[in-house]
Amino acid sequence: MEAYCVKCKSKRDMKDAKEVTMKNGRRAATGACSVCGTKMFKISGK
Repeated sequence: MEAYCVKCKSKRDMKDAKEVTMKNGRRAATGACSVCGTKMFKISGK
C-alpha cells in the first residue's frame, strides 16, 4: 500500500501495513516507511 511519508516528503510503499478501525468507525492502515522506517498512517473510506 502506498502512503505519504512526512520525513521523506513523498509517497512511499508502506511496510508491514495493518488495517485498523478508528474510534469513529472508519478504516485506516498503519505501517512503516520502506525507506526511512518512520511510522505511516493512511485513512481509508467507510
